[in-house]
Parts: sequence; C-alpha cells; structure tokens
Amino acid sequence: METQELEKIASQVRRDIVRMVAAVSSGHPGGSLGCTDFLTTLYFDIMKHNPGQFDMDGMGEDLFFLSNGHISPVWYSVLARSGYFPVDELATFRKISSRLQGHPATDKKLPGIRMASGSLGQGLSVALGAAQTKKLNDDDCIVYSLHGDGELQEGQIWEAAMYAAAHKVDNIIATVDYNGRQIDGDVDDVISLGNLKLKWQAFGWDVLEMNGHDIDEIKSVMADAKSKVGNGVPIIILMKTEMGQGVDYMMGTHKWHGVAPNDEQLTDALNQLEETLGDY
Repeated sequence: METQELEKIASQVRRDIVRMVAAVSSGHPGGSLGCTDFLTTLYFDIMKHNPGQFDMDGMGEDLFFLSNGHISPVWYSVLARSGYFPVDELATFRKISSRLQGHPATDKKLPGIRMASGSLGQGLSVALGAAQTKKLNDDDCIVYSLHGDGELQEGQIWEAAMYAAAHKVDNIIATVDYNGRQIDGDVDDVISLGNLKLKWQAFGWDVLEMNGHDIDEIKSVMADAKSKVGNGVPIIILMKTEMGQGVDYMMGTHKWHGVAPNDEQLTDALNQLEETLGDY
C-alpha cells in the first residue's frame, strides 16, 4: 500500500482512539497514538493475514501478539478498519458485555485476538510458543509481537529472551515501543533500561532500530527484519516513538498514558486529526 494511503488510515485510527477513550472516560490514549503508524503499516502493508477467515490456529498466516495490552484502542481500531469485525463496534469500547474490553480478552471471541493481555511481561513467551508451533507444523509464516519499554522491567521478558536465543527461534520479529515513558514517569526515572541495543545483543538477538512515525522507514526496516528470518537468531526492533503522537497537548509527557480527554480536549484533538475513512 502506498505511504500516503497508510498515513490517511493512521489519521483515522487516531481519531478512533481519542473518540473511544473519551466516550467512556477511560482507556490509554498515549501509547495507542504512539503505536498507530506501526500497527497501521503492519496490518495494511506487511503482515500476511486473513481478516475475514479468522481462527485461533492461524495456520498459513502471520500472527501478531500485543503484549502491552493496555494500548487496546489502537489495536481494536486497526483490526476493525482492516476487516476483522464491524467498525461501528468500536462504539462499544469498555462497555459492559462488550467484546472490546479495556484489555484484550480471548473469552469474548473477538476476531484478531489470540491471547488475553494486559498483565505485562507475558507476550514474548506466548509469541515464542506460537513461533515454535509454526516450525513444528512446517508453517513458514512469521510471528510478530509488540512490547512497551516499561514492560521490559518485567523479569519474564528476559527469561523469554534467553530462551529464544538458546533455541534459535528465528521466525519471530518482536518490536519495542521505545517512547521512554510509562505510567509513573520517564522510564529512566523508574528503572533505567540502560543501553537496550547492547542488552538485546548480549542476549543473542539481532537488533534493528527505526523511527515509529516514519512509515517509509517502518516499511524499510520491517523488510530488512523479514530478510533475516531463518538465520538462526531471533529479531527485535527498537522503535522510537512519541507518546500521544498526533495530538499536541498529549505529546512530551507521560500524563496521558492512561487518562481520557474531556469533551473540550476531544474537540481539540479531533481538530488536529484529519477524518479520512469516516468516523464510526
């Protein structure tokens, strides 16, 4: 898909995000806005997947696992806009009995969701299990996962990282949303991650870096990552993003990690984001 068209989809996804969280006065807009360009490009340009024929096994298609499940608004929007379920269902976000819970849940049987997430640190382990299953089934498709940088403070991440390298799980492309912020402040002020590139390399991973708001760069780096699949080494991308990207008053701070805009703030946000596909 052409970059300009992906940018239009991303703009609409950002509108969906702020409207969803504002409607119920809860949710996580900051990280969702920051990961919009990446997830839009992944689902509309990079992944091999079948939105209209979803099943839990995912044989013969690429799989994606969202480990930092609190950014569900962006994922729900991208899933709906790419055809997994009706776009107007976004209006049920976080409501009683909705399939679109605050954190993705498998018991709701929402198409596109293959793991319940939100308890941070677990997604890499699940993604590695799925990747090994594909190898056992002679399925040459790729497993993708997304993680928050604050999530890397969880020990289970590093157990999984060691396991992946030791067992040469080389059909996974993990990505870290490296925005430097988490719910309590800057990551460096909570628990510094040090030099992440050197750290992942020391754990035996092939490390790439990219700007998560440059769609052309996302395409290029993801293509490079795909070319490294099958080389006996797991792959991770450190993706620099800005929390709240696209809405000026949400950028440059951690304060919009999990706070919804009020009516006035919503109007301000929507005035900054072009409606390209039609609001739900």
